[in-house]
Amino acid sequence: MTASLAMVSLDCPDPQALAVFYSELLGWKVAHSEEQYAMITGEGAPIGFGRVEGYVAPQWSADSPDAKRYHLDFYVDDLDAAEARALELGAAKPEFQPGETWRVLLDPAGHPFCLCVPRG
Repeated sequence: MTASLAMVSLDCPDPQALAVFYSELLGWKVAHSEEQYAMITGEGAPIGFGRVEGYVAPQWSADSPDAKRYHLDFYVDDLDAAEARALELGAAKPEFQPGETWRVLLDPAGHPFCLCVPRG
């Protein structure tokens, strides 16, 4: 049996705001947006955002019960320009950066994601 990825869903406190953030970052379309759930679509599997009351953001590079469990990686052509755009859209850059060929940022709900340049 083979499975295929149908969607990635992220818990968050504000699905509509997080959908706008990622749609702007990726150039994707907001396909659905309501108070409890939103979804963006583009190249590949859609990304959904579901409201969770009392949401607690994962902690980047911390050993705690709320430590990072996963993250999203995005290829970009220009690391500095992509970082600047993500920060302009509301991302944050944590102090701890584990490498020099990619950037770890936090979306407005605190989920870590990486910007990286594809290797040839």
